[in-house]
Amino acid sequence: MDLHLILEGRRDLAGQLFRQLREAILAGRLAAGAKLPSTRELAAQLGVSRKTTLDAFDRLIAEGYLATRPGGGTYVAAGLAREAGPASTSAIRPLAPSPFWAGLPEALALPAGEALAPYDFRGGVTDKRLFPFAAWRRCLDTALAAQARRRSGYLDPAGDPALRSEIARYLAFSRAVACARDEVVVTQGAQQAIDLLARVMLRPGDVVALESPGYPPVRASFAAQGAVLADVPVDGEGLVVERLPDNARLVYVTPSHQFPWGMSMSLERRLALLDWAGRRDALVIEDDYDGEFRFAGRPLDALKSLDRAGRVAYVGTFSKTLFPDLRIGYAVPPPSLVGALRRARQVGDWHGCALTQAALAAFMAEGHFARHLRRARKHYADRRARLLAHLRGPLSPWLEALEPAAGIHLAARLAPGHDEATLIAAARPAGISLYGVSAFYAGQPPVPGLLFGYGGIAAAEIDTALAQLPEVWGRLG
Repeated sequence: MDLHLILEGRRDLAGQLFRQLREAILAGRLAAGAKLPSTRELAAQLGVSRKTTLDAFDRLIAEGYLATRPGGGTYVAAGLAREAGPASTSAIRPLAPSPFWAGLPEALALPAGEALAPYDFRGGVTDKRLFPFAAWRRCLDTALAAQARRRSGYLDPAGDPALRSEIARYLAFSRAVACARDEVVVTQGAQQAIDLLARVMLRPGDVVALESPGYPPVRASFAAQGAVLADVPVDGEGLVVERLPDNARLVYVTPSHQFPWGMSMSLERRLALLDWAGRRDALVIEDDYDGEFRFAGRPLDALKSLDRAGRVAYVGTFSKTLFPDLRIGYAVPPPSLVGALRRARQVGDWHGCALTQAALAAFMAEGHFARHLRRARKHYADRRARLLAHLRGPLSPWLEALEPAAGIHLAARLAPGHDEATLIAAARPAGISLYGVSAFYAGQPPVPGLLFGYGGIAAAEIDTALAQLPEVWGRLG
């Protein structure tokens, strides 16, 4: 038989020959039972050493593509008969995902680090320049040494016990959330915590109420569980509780710092929401994503601290206090859901990275976390003040700033007569990346505005960037 094989260059000749012969067998060009040339003949045809053809044949035999017959040569193994495939892979129809995933847009498509503009006002990111990496490295070394001594095995799905203890202590002190270690479940960020809660609570067709505008990845998580989404408006006091649908099984809220507008939910609304959840037997997910950074007014205790009926699942994250790529969050569900949440975590990925969890536990126990929060809060307060000075002053013809008491971003409504996309596009040539609020609305007309994240941009950069905008936008007429 004739074999038409082309070996490119002189690198990995045995590997090239193996792959080409395997492809010929899988595509049906070499039928089951077909006899191959001897290794000596094939080596002469291809101009390679016999060792090259022997190595390729040995690998094909070991993986079951070829078989030998004593004194009879080498053949394509029986049971591998295939019809000849199409001449081009373009004729192969690709598999299609389910319609839900095929139609789902990128939840929060953001540029990669190397593509960021010089002045980027993304929300939800922190400044790594403020993080004490020397202390973190020592904690990692300590955790690594302990991990090396420990016997190999899978760990508790709820997370590192020491870290859960530290989280429980921290929440009691900072957010008035009283919980025991065994009530804390550590997750891969807040997003996984919310996804797990959705898994254990929702059946297809259940109604989930969400703030509108709100956080798109959370919408996607609930929709992926087959939930029916009900958009509930917000006003200056947060979620409008009287607009909640009677049949909602779950309500998702950001009461400390509403995303994206930034207002805090009033005490009256918090109590009304808890009363509603108690009467409707519904779960409330409280996403306290950046409530640690508070700059004005009296601190409001977490919604979870007011819950007496076991209706609130508190969700927090270290992405907004340390840095997002750490990927550690946590949930404090009602006691009745702890067991189900642990099982859901085990089914999904069993547990997160034991090394980083142990390092974070040491980082908190040694006081580094508290010191970092105090230092970061001062820097973010300065950035917030500078941003507000620009928005209230030179940028006031275009924007009306909202002044949230907490968080690492603030939003501004557009003044009448201005277009969100036009302002964003005009700033881009000056190296300034701005982000609109309209993308966070679903199911109702958006209120146009801009979101200014100040966690990842230095104070001097805020001044430099925003000082250019009056001239840039002034040219729009």
